[in-house]
Amino acid sequence: MIRLTLLTTTLLALAGPVLAQPKTDPDWPCVQRKVASLSPGQFWTGPDLGPASTEWGNDNEAAALAQKIASRRTELQEIDGLLDAYVTKLADKAAREQGLTRVYAGVFEVINGERNKVMHGIARYAQGQRRMAERIREEADQISQTKDAPSAADARELPKEQSELETKFAWDRRIFQERSQSLTYVCEVPTLLEQRLGEIARKIQAKL
Repeated sequence: MIRLTLLTTTLLALAGPVLAQPKTDPDWPCVQRKVASLSPGQFWTGPDLGPASTEWGNDNEAAALAQKIASRRTELQEIDGLLDAYVTKLADKAAREQGLTRVYAGVFEVINGERNKVMHGIARYAQGQRRMAERIREEADQISQTKDAPSAADARELPKEQSELETKFAWDRRIFQERSQSLTYVCEVPTLLEQRLGEIARKIQAKL
C-alpha cells in the first residue's frame, strides 16, 4: 500500500526541476541560464552587417550556402571547404567581404530562428509539466482521502477505488518522469545552437 508520505516525497522529487524554478520565469525549467534573445554582433567581429541583415536572401548563392552550413545536418568540418569553394567565385576583397557578410547574416537568421522555436517549445513543455505535477499532487491527495473514509460502506469500496487511483498515479508519475528526462536533453539544444553559430562565425571571419 502506498503511504501518503511516500507519495508526497516521490512527487516532490519528480516535480522539483519544474516547481523549483525562479518565480520570475516559471516557464523556463532548464538548469541552463536563459538567454531570451541573441543579436548578430554577439558572434561577429567582421564588417558591419548593415543591409546584409535583410538583403542576404536576395543573393541566391549566399543564401544557399548560409542555409546549408546553418543546418545541423552539415558537419562543422565540412564548412571550411564549402566556404573556400564559395570564396573562389568572388572577384575581389570587397566582393568577398560583402558575400561572406551576407552568408553570416543568413546563418544567424536561420540558426536564431531555429533556436527561438526551441525556446518556445521548452516553455510550452514546462507548462505541461507544471499542469501534470499539479494533477499528480491531486491524485496523491485523493489516495490519502480514500484511506480516511469513515464508514463501513466506504470501506467496502476502498480496495477497488484505491487500486484505480494508485494505478493512475503510477502511470502519470511515470509519464512525468520520462518527460522530465526528455526535457533535460531538450534544454541543451539552445546552447548547442549558440555554440554552432559561434563556430561558424569564426570560420567565416577567418576567410575575410
